[in-house]
Amino acid sequence: MTNPVALNDRIWLSGQIAPASLAETAARLGFRKVVNNRPDHEEPGQPTSAEVRAAAEAAGLGYLEAPVRGLPDPATVERVAQFLQDGEPTLMFCRSGMRSAATWAKAQRGSGVDAEELRDQALAAGYDLSGLPL
Repeated sequence: MTNPVALNDRIWLSGQIAPASLAETAARLGFRKVVNNRPDHEEPGQPTSAEVRAAAEAAGLGYLEAPVRGLPDPATVERVAQFLQDGEPTLMFCRSGMRSAATWAKAQRGSGVDAEELRDQALAAGYDLSGLPL
């Protein structure tokens, strides 16, 4: 698993995660939920959503499959917003973390958070959302 980066005290972003290291990483960082923004079969050798779900559930973590290709669509943003609504510490991942950052920002924007605040928070974590329509 790549090293997740914190957006804030509740959200971490990561590139592709390894199911085998999910429990250890959750214990180390304290997240309780996982959002998979990566479509299955995007590239050879990546674990499937079913494999990641099984590892997450075995570790006692909540799991949401919310694949994104390009910009996140409104239905996916809404599903992620609902999943994050309880404020539980959550790891979001895709291939590089960028689609997860965009999905998180759009979900937060829907809750009324200032767009520039979201862009600044993402940039501090290494994700430039300056071109993302929020």
